[in-house]
Amino acid sequence: MTSRHSSPARTTPPAEGTAPQFPGRRAVVRAAAATAVLAAPLAAALPARAAASAAPRFLHGVASGDPLPDGILLWTRVTPTTEAVPGSGLGPDTEVSWVVATDRAMTNVVARGSLTTGAARDHTVKADIRGLAPATDHWFRFTADGADSPVGRTRTAPAADATVPGLRFGVVSCANWEAGHFSAYRHLAARGDLDGWLHLGDYLYEYATGEYGTRGTVVRAHEPAHEILTLADYRARHGRHKTDPDLRALHAAAPVVAIWDDHEFADNAWSGGAVNHTEGAEGAWTDRQAAAKQAYFEWMPVRPAIEGTTYRRLRFGRLAELSLLDLRSFRSQQAGTGSGAVDDPERTITGRVQLDWLKAGLARSDSTWRLVGNSVMISPFAVGSLTADLLGPLARLLGLPREGLAVNTDQWDGYTDDRRELLAHLRTHAIGNTVFLTGDIHMAWANDVPVDAGTYPLSPSAATEFVVTSMTSDNLDDIVRVPEGTVSALAAPVIRAANRHVHWVDTDRHGYGVLDITAARAQMDYYVLSDRTDPDATSAWARSYRTRSGTQRVERTYDPV
Repeated sequence: MTSRHSSPARTTPPAEGTAPQFPGRRAVVRAAAATAVLAAPLAAALPARAAASAAPRFLHGVASGDPLPDGILLWTRVTPTTEAVPGSGLGPDTEVSWVVATDRAMTNVVARGSLTTGAARDHTVKADIRGLAPATDHWFRFTADGADSPVGRTRTAPAADATVPGLRFGVVSCANWEAGHFSAYRHLAARGDLDGWLHLGDYLYEYATGEYGTRGTVVRAHEPAHEILTLADYRARHGRHKTDPDLRALHAAAPVVAIWDDHEFADNAWSGGAVNHTEGAEGAWTDRQAAAKQAYFEWMPVRPAIEGTTYRRLRFGRLAELSLLDLRSFRSQQAGTGSGAVDDPERTITGRVQLDWLKAGLARSDSTWRLVGNSVMISPFAVGSLTADLLGPLARLLGLPREGLAVNTDQWDGYTDDRRELLAHLRTHAIGNTVFLTGDIHMAWANDVPVDAGTYPLSPSAATEFVVTSMTSDNLDDIVRVPEGTVSALAAPVIRAANRHVHWVDTDRHGYGVLDITAARAQMDYYVLSDRTDPDATSAWARSYRTRSGTQRVERTYDPV
C-alpha cells in the first residue's frame, strides 16, 4: 500500500503480511479451480447491484474504530471491478481518497488524504487519522474514481486529562450469521447516543454451512459454504458479514473497539491449535492462524497492537481506561475437565508478557474506572450441584461432561493460577473499580469476582463483571428446543445457589448491553431481542445492574439509563 496525504492528518497503514495458503478438505477450495470456484459464490454473496457496473463501489460500507483523543482509524473496502470480490485475489490497484469533517454535510473539512489499495490486502482501506479535536463528533467519506462511499459518523476520545461527565457504549458478542439476523446492531445504531461500541469476540464463525445454525436450522447461509481455512476463505467470510445492513449501519454510526475470541480462528483456539482444527487434513495451524489474523486486521477497524494481537489500551479522559485482552494467541491448551491441570502454574490464558502488561496498567491507571475487555468469563462458575436434567444441556453448551464437574476449562476457570495472580494483584495494590466486560458464554450475567469463591461472601470481591449474551448463537433453550425462558427459570436459581457471587444469570435470551459510566457508578443495561430469526426483531429492556464506585460489588437497579 502506498499513501499520500495532507496536513494536519497523517496516515499510518498497518504492517502488511501474508499467510501461506493450503488446500482444504473439500473440493471447492482446491487449487485446481480456486479462481472459478471462489469468484462465483462470493459474487453471489454481494448485493445484486455489484454486477451492474464495473465502476468502483463501496459494497461493504464504512467503519471507524479505536478512538484516540486526537485521532480515529477509518475503514472501508472498495470493489473496483465486478470480479474483485472478497478473497478472489482479483482486481487492479485502486486509489481511494478520504475526507473528514466536523459536520454531516461535509463542508467543514478538517483532514483529507488518499491511499492505494489492491488485491494484496483484499482491496480494504485503513486510514489512521490524527490531528483531530478530542471528544468531538466527526463525519467521513471515501471516494474512488468519482464514486462516493456512504458517509459515516465517528467520535474521538476525550483528552487524556479531561474531566468527563459520562460515557456510553454498546456491548455485543457472538454474532453467528447462520443463526439469525443482526437486529442488535440495528437497535444500537438507532440510539444515536453512543460514544462507541465494544465487540467482545466471535464477530464471525468458522463453520461450514449447516454446522451451527439455530435449533438445527440455517436462517441464512453464509459464504463460503465450506469451513474457512485459507486466507481467501477468511476474507470471504468477513466480506459476507459486512454485507449485513444492520452491521453496516452500526459501523457507520459509531466507532467500534473490538477484540477477537476463538471463532475468528476456530472453536476453542489456543496458541498451538484448536478443537475445530485437524492438523494436516486442514493444513498447518500456524498457517491457518496467520491467515485468520491477516484477514481480521484487513477487514476490521482495529489497530494491530502488541505482537500483532488485539491486546491494547485506550483511555477516555480521567473517567475510564479500557484494557483489551487477547486470550487466544498465548494461552496453553485447554485442560481436560476435572483435571488438576487447571491449577498448574505453568499453564496460562494470557501469557506472561500480557499478564504483566495488564497488571502494570491497572496499577498505574489514575482513571476512575478500569475496564477490561475480556473474551471469556473470569468469574468462577461451579456447575457440580446442578441436577441431571439441567446439567445435560448446560454441559453441551460449555463442553462439560454430563455427570457434572466444577469448571469450564476454556474460561479463566481452566487457568486458575493466572486468575489468582491477577485478583491478588488487585487486592494487594488496593486497585478499585475494576470492571470486566465479557462475552462468549451465550448467557447474560452480573457477577462479583471473589478472591475466593469457596468462602464468598466472607471472601472479598476484587472486581465486578458484566457478561452480555449472544446476539444470535444458540443458548440453553435453543439447545434443548424448548420455549424461551423455560430453562432459565429452572437453571438460574440453581446456578446462583452454587455460585453466590452471581447476582443474575439469564441462560436463554439473545440480545446486547449498553454500558453507561459516570464517576459514581458503572451500569450495564441488558436488552433482549424478540426473535433472532426475524430481520425486523424488536428490542426490549430486560434488567440493569450497576457497581458503585469503591464497592467492588454488583447491585440491581430498576431503571435503564
